[in-house]
Amino acid sequence: MSSQQWNFHPDQFWMRGERPPAPVAYDEAKQLWNVYGYAEALQVLNDPETFSSDLSVLAPEGQRQIFPGNLTTMDAPEHTKMRKIVSGVFTRGVVAGLEPRIKEITHELLDAVEPGDSFDLVEVLAHPLPVIVIAELLGVPSSDRPLFKEWAGRLLESNQAFSTGEDTPELQRQREETLAQIRNFSDYLLGHVEQRRAAPRDDLLTRLVQAEVDGERLSPAEVGNFSLVLLVAGHITTTMLLGNTILCLDAHPSAMAAVRRDRARIPTAIEESLRLFSPLSTLHRVTTTAARIGDAEIPPRSVVMTWTAAAARDERQFRDPHTFDLDRENIQHLSFGRGAHFCMGAPLARLEGMLALNILFDRFPALRRDPARDPEFMPGANVTGVEKLHLLT
Repeated sequence: MSSQQWNFHPDQFWMRGERPPAPVAYDEAKQLWNVYGYAEALQVLNDPETFSSDLSVLAPEGQRQIFPGNLTTMDAPEHTKMRKIVSGVFTRGVVAGLEPRIKEITHELLDAVEPGDSFDLVEVLAHPLPVIVIAELLGVPSSDRPLFKEWAGRLLESNQAFSTGEDTPELQRQREETLAQIRNFSDYLLGHVEQRRAAPRDDLLTRLVQAEVDGERLSPAEVGNFSLVLLVAGHITTTMLLGNTILCLDAHPSAMAAVRRDRARIPTAIEESLRLFSPLSTLHRVTTTAARIGDAEIPPRSVVMTWTAAAARDERQFRDPHTFDLDRENIQHLSFGRGAHFCMGAPLARLEGMLALNILFDRFPALRRDPARDPEFMPGANVTGVEKLHLLT
């Protein structure tokens, strides 16, 4: 599939087959360092001591916001402690145990589609499935998923406000809107956390409230904010993973036929689509000290924007990188991060994608993209995924 068929954000020039100016390049206008190369991105992600995840240190004096429990913005030793506690509760066994319910929800959602109908995969399945799964896992009402979608959407729209050290009135406004959305979402979840402290239930929130490591428990705010990250990042990743994989297979009929014949190839199709269309295109870091990445000398307290989506198209790492290749071996993409901050929700996203694709192929033998309606991609440079994907059954 040629990515030139579709419209992408202007910052994602490599999606149109254009080569980045260098593996590492400084953006004078945004006052940050862009890391495009695979080896260079790996260096950043594997060195959390030099490349910190806590960009709040760059906020103006007196305006730093702390959200305890947000693993994506924490550094060691707090990150290590938090992850150890959470890992003891959100285990691979817990994820594997969700398989029957994921299948059940998928069938229930697809029951709304009549054979021969055209439907939007994102609206019908790719968005509601992971939201329902995570909401039920946590123990919050899945009926509140319109709220989750609204909060997550606004957070994504405002994400760019935290990408630089700039402090313009417009960026201030965007930051304030984002912080307001985070507080709304956090307050909602904190209410459920307090309920579990008073009346425990058989759900993930209760287990997080009760979990201990070395005699320490998470605070209510830490439990609430971790749950926020799981809800937002978890459902967005799966939504894009599922839509992007169908899009890639549809554009390659021979690959679609191969996957339908041999369902054991579905995981490879998922990994290759994750490489070609990395759901979370960027990971932000800030240097704690002077650092050298490739030929670039980067000063301390510099924002480093690691383009995992561009790294996945680095021809030094991947042969014919702009092509979807079902026979590609060793697909070591960075779409779920790497190192200490590797995405904890990756096993769940992969499981949901695999099960949903199997069921889609079982129920709709002639499933294909509606040629009369082009796919629509999510706005913004920081994410890569279909927002609408109309399919014919």
